Amino acid sequence: MIEKLSHEQIVARQLAGLGVSRSSLAVILEDIRSLNNVGSIFRTADGAGIEKLWLCGYTGYPPQSGIAKTSLGAEESVPWEYRSSSVEVARQLKQEGYRIVLLEQARDSYKIGTFSPSGKTCLVLGNEIEGVSSQLCAMADDALEIPMRGIKNSLNVSVAFGIAAYFLTVNPQAESRRPG
Repeated sequence: MIEKLSHEQIVARQLAGLGVSRSSLAVILEDIRSLNNVGSIFRTADGAGIEKLWLCGYTGYPPQSGIAKTSLGAEESVPWEYRSSSVEVARQLKQEGYRIVLLEQARDSYKIGTFSPSGKTCLVLGNEIEGVSSQLCAMADDALEIPMRGIKNSLNVSVAFGIAAYFLTVNPQAESRRPG
């Protein structure tokens, strides 16, 4: 029988050594319309140990109740910064040695499970309807896509981010083990 951990047990386990660990994955959110999506991305970014979120364009940023509703406080634990221009952020990160990787359906994109980042990587998420801007596409080193089996051609941006964040931050070759 599987016995769920209580909230207190989970917190105690984290305090006993599983604390905050950041990956070398930064994320640019470009023109994300929904504050609920932004909040959900914050929450997932915390769980995946994302290095930093860059909120760009008309993407909402804390403090806003629509973000707090779904982030459940993660906006206080995940490093983030607002910048008006996603292109300027990408340019800066490239100068710092980051590889710019789009989560976008594109010619020659990698299927999500076939790409392994090496070194510093910045994942770019675009607008819920239009996707990543052509300016950022022109600067990208790679593109990843999540294969779709149904008639819809994409997932909600926060759901897609969750899938990508875990593929990019968790070693798929690692031994499967239960946390202590």
